[in-house]
Amino acid sequence: MKKVFSNLTFQVLIAITFGILVGAFIPEFAPHAKLISQSFINMISMLIAPIIFLTIVLGIAHMGDMKKVGRVGGKALLYFEIVTTLAIMIGMLVANVVKPGEGVQTASGDVNKVKDYADRAGEINWAEFFAHIIPHNIFEAFSTGDILQILFFAILFGYGLSKMGEQGASLLSTFDKLSKVFFNIMKIVMRLAPIGAFGGMAYSVGTYGLHTLLPMAKLMASVYLTCALFIFVVLNGICRYYKFSLWTYLRYIRQEILIVLGTSSSESVLPSMMQKMEAIGCKKSVVGLVIPTGYSFNLDGTAIYLSMAVIFLCQVFHVDLSVGQQLSILAVLMVTSKGAAGVTGSGFIVLASTLTALKIMPVEHIAILLGVDRFMSEARAITNMIGNGIAAIVIAKSENDFDEKKYLRATNPDAIERTEEDIV
Repeated sequence: MKKVFSNLTFQVLIAITFGILVGAFIPEFAPHAKLISQSFINMISMLIAPIIFLTIVLGIAHMGDMKKVGRVGGKALLYFEIVTTLAIMIGMLVANVVKPGEGVQTASGDVNKVKDYADRAGEINWAEFFAHIIPHNIFEAFSTGDILQILFFAILFGYGLSKMGEQGASLLSTFDKLSKVFFNIMKIVMRLAPIGAFGGMAYSVGTYGLHTLLPMAKLMASVYLTCALFIFVVLNGICRYYKFSLWTYLRYIRQEILIVLGTSSSESVLPSMMQKMEAIGCKKSVVGLVIPTGYSFNLDGTAIYLSMAVIFLCQVFHVDLSVGQQLSILAVLMVTSKGAAGVTGSGFIVLASTLTALKIMPVEHIAILLGVDRFMSEARAITNMIGNGIAAIVIAKSENDFDEKKYLRATNPDAIERTEEDIV
């Protein structure tokens, strides 16, 4: 019995259950719950920048071949584009078949809240988005936690360090020790994961209420069903092609899945995912390049949600779409979905920017989604996280940078149990 209670997965499950109950019966606790959840996410966020920087620098410095760095990055971006396009297509297909928007009443939704999202969507400049990857002040990039800017600087720093040869050995050793320090800090923070999951769930339920789910139940069910379909059909097919088990992988990252479920944020497990992907057999340099980049360019769950939301709104407001218009939606989403992680309030802003570009309905129509968006963010975040981990394994295998022996050791059921018990 003591072994069960000391298991982090069990603790997070209990915390999520309590969070739902507290949110449902004590909704006035929601502001305090938000503070609890945000405090946990902030503790994780403070570790993201240094962990990404050190992981990439160490990986590239040990790799020493910038051609390989470019090849890994190119493969990752190509993989991201193909897989997210498939996600968009599946989302649109399911939305057209299930028709979650039919019969939905349009009286709900606060249009005033949408104005801010619409204004910020109009400010998105995609040329500037990509130019923004180059930081004008690296200290500012670290202070704001801009993942892509840190990634860019870390690649250059790793290259510069690799060119020092023996002279850079002492600095490399120092960075290696610092990396271990930050991962030890992360283990301490992860002990608080049940508290963070409790706060996140209590805030969601307490703020929006379970009653808000009923009118949009069909949409929510469709999004969760489509995300599951994508994971167990598309991603499972990719896993089979690259000769590893999706089920084994999911069991290996089960505590991260539950933490994301509780906090509605895939960022809350970014450092632990990087550590686990390295422990499962991926080379450090591949993990350092693929996982952080994937948080901006490999948003499978977000792509599914955006495509389904656009079709849903068209069905609610009786906008008949031709095949050509649906292909236009696909083309626009292939671009706009890539900026989701780089924009504050990402889901609604990117959805607003998509509708602005398509010009098929007033942007204000997204107001009816405000009440249930938070309850669908778990599906998006979990799918994004699962997809990024699989991407790291796929790219590592394609580069022959995957250690099968480490994979077998790490995914052994007893090893997974020991890892979770060690954290707590």
